[in-house]
Amino acid sequence: MDETKLLSLAREAQQNSYAPYSGIKIGAALLAADGRVFTGCNIENASYGATVCAERVALFKAVSEGVTAFRALAVAGSTAQPPFPCGLCRQALWEFAPDLTVYTQGEAGEVMAATLADLLPSAFSIE
Repeated sequence: MDETKLLSLAREAQQNSYAPYSGIKIGAALLAADGRVFTGCNIENASYGATVCAERVALFKAVSEGVTAFRALAVAGSTAQPPFPCGLCRQALWEFAPDLTVYTQGEAGEVMAATLADLLPSAFSIE
């Protein structure tokens, strides 16, 4: 699956975002090594610590279905600039896919790409 299709799926997931506090809607599409795609959107909460980012929603859906190997992640946001995953999401993704490629796109349409290793140098790891 190419980055364009993966970003399109992230945009679809973005439509389900629940973001009454920040007003920023984010969607994510996580491509598993077996070709399946798991999507997620950000879900905010009045208790900010209970808020979950789109990237972790997609990751947790995949892991809850027994999938733990991933190739790429697309993130789409209602921000002008491409929104990259936050530090918490980067660390959660690292647990399963340190070689992950991340594609991101904001409302302006620019697509940016980076590896998870570039986004999270010196990640915490059990090894």
